[in-house]
Amino acid sequence: MTGYRVRVIDAELDELLADLAAVSLEGPKGVGKTATAERRGSTVIRLDDPAIVEVVRAQPGRLTTGMPPVVVDEWQRFPESWDLVRRAVDADHSAGRFILTGSATPIEPPTHSGAGRIVPIRMRPLSLHERGVGVPTVSLAELLGRTGSVEGATEIRLEDYVAEIVAGGFPGMRHRSPRAQRTALDGYLARIIDTDLPELGVGIRKPSTLRRWLAAYAAATATTTSYDRIRNAATPAEDEKPAKTTTIGYRDALERIWVLDPVPAWSPTSNHLSRLTASPKHHLADPALAARLVGADARTLLAGQGPDLVPHDGTYLGQLFESLVALSVRVFAQAAEATVSHYRDRNGRHEVDFIVGRNHQQVLGIEVKLSATVDDRDVRHLLWLREQLGESLVDMVIVTTGADAYRRPDGVAVVPLALLGP
Repeated sequence: MTGYRVRVIDAELDELLADLAAVSLEGPKGVGKTATAERRGSTVIRLDDPAIVEVVRAQPGRLTTGMPPVVVDEWQRFPESWDLVRRAVDADHSAGRFILTGSATPIEPPTHSGAGRIVPIRMRPLSLHERGVGVPTVSLAELLGRTGSVEGATEIRLEDYVAEIVAGGFPGMRHRSPRAQRTALDGYLARIIDTDLPELGVGIRKPSTLRRWLAAYAAATATTTSYDRIRNAATPAEDEKPAKTTTIGYRDALERIWVLDPVPAWSPTSNHLSRLTASPKHHLADPALAARLVGADARTLLAGQGPDLVPHDGTYLGQLFESLVALSVRVFAQAAEATVSHYRDRNGRHEVDFIVGRNHQQVLGIEVKLSATVDDRDVRHLLWLREQLGESLVDMVIVTTGADAYRRPDGVAVVPLALLGP
């Protein structure tokens, strides 16, 4: 992809750099952290170059004396760089001095956390809006502020959403032929197993087992399937399955490089909502990775086919569409200084796909439906949530694949994903 596509995070980054001395862009490889940082940097130090690391190791002062903003790219390759920047900020906390980028959290963290000196900012793959798919007419931030209008129409249809699911939101892998995209995604996944985790110090005794575990996790996208069930699905024919500590190690390592991006369970303060599951909803950094791991493509997804590795409700396409919504909603929520979680009670009677909130007094409930139409049954969980939360629930939204944004008589907003923006 030629040129730079403006991201939602750009405005957040500019606002923070006007007041903060150092920020750290964090996220998986390939999301565009370096390109976004370099647009603002006067000095760029690439620590993914071994020669540069050797120079900085010999002369640490080079890391902190360049013309600001100084971009320290892939800082985790030389973990001492974190403390060097922290000390430089302690000595001079002028705004806009450093931008660090990182694609992993080191096993051995820096000596000091840098709290208050180096502020982390999460960067994810391109949301649907950032890809230029559709023109948003409904603002998530305005919905949170009770000022949002719900209107607009789009020509984006189910086939277009499926194309975006399999293409993914990694800037460098877009605008290629479908075969090239598949090859690029395969290479990305292979690098995770063969290079990225070993570089982080994670020992992978059987790469094939990790690959199968990843495929089982991908099959569980947008569900709260237990990790034991994922482990069993990854090795169904093996009498001696990998130890739970091994597969939990996979999970932790993959979260450290931000390849896994689970949506945490909501923790409301209301006592009558306390009986809920603490299990996260499983998501990878991008639904394209999940589709590739299980061998799904646009044709098979539209035909209703999907993996049978773990039990699930509905179609696998529905799970991946929810994951695409999760990616976009999280990008928009971050810009609005809000968090994203999910709600599900222990017996499964009530669940809401996404709870977006700035605090416990501003809660937005979002459900996802892989359809162009919405009926009363689809909104029952949102209406139940309104009964529980009262005025704390600022709005209720069903995200669909339909053509029109509108508000139902019961107050639920129906919004096609292509019309939802920050």
